[in-house]
Amino acid sequence: MDHGQLTRKQKEFFDFIIDYKNEHDVWPTYREIADQFGYKSPNSVTQNIQALLKKEYLIKTEDNEYDIHPRHEELLTEKDTTGIPVRGLIAAGYLQEAVEADLGQITLETLFPKLENVFALRVSGMSMKDEGIQDGDFVLLMDADVRQGDIGAVMYNGETSLKKIYKDRNGLRLEAANDEYKDILIEPDSFEEVQVIGKYVGHVNRQGIFRAGGR
Repeated sequence: MDHGQLTRKQKEFFDFIIDYKNEHDVWPTYREIADQFGYKSPNSVTQNIQALLKKEYLIKTEDNEYDIHPRHEELLTEKDTTGIPVRGLIAAGYLQEAVEADLGQITLETLFPKLENVFALRVSGMSMKDEGIQDGDFVLLMDADVRQGDIGAVMYNGETSLKKIYKDRNGLRLEAANDEYKDILIEPDSFEEVQVIGKYVGHVNRQGIFRAGGR
């Protein structure tokens, strides 16, 4: 590929986000880019992205996010979207003869039987780290009833948050899983302004797929 229009640092920046996308099948977050290059401010990330937009290596999407420019799409590798092959049986008791067979695949439908009702949001922040949910992870949400203490995505006053949800006569309490964050309290007369976007059913990161209640 011709990088003649890019400076050396811009080329390194562009190569990193392309390599990251090819390895993880998602774009890196601002924090991940800043950590990679030792930037102290997200403004440095923004400046590099703006330069790549101007030189038509990236484009802006309808969601106001960045994406690869169509002229450079050949740099992106296609991922195999099939499931994980099940190659046989393994004894979990006494030793037994190995049994090899094609037993199908483990797919997302296997893990989440109501997959058609599941959607994902990417996490920004560390308020749920004690539940194993980190900045940059993808939380899997389902349109379902949220019980006392369940984790859910909530919208209030035009702002969203992922928290443990508690409701009583004193109001709605949104509790973080990180002592550095204070609870968010919503009085009963404001309940109608609160929208539960979805119930947390799991999350995905580089380590794998984690289901709610599986820790």
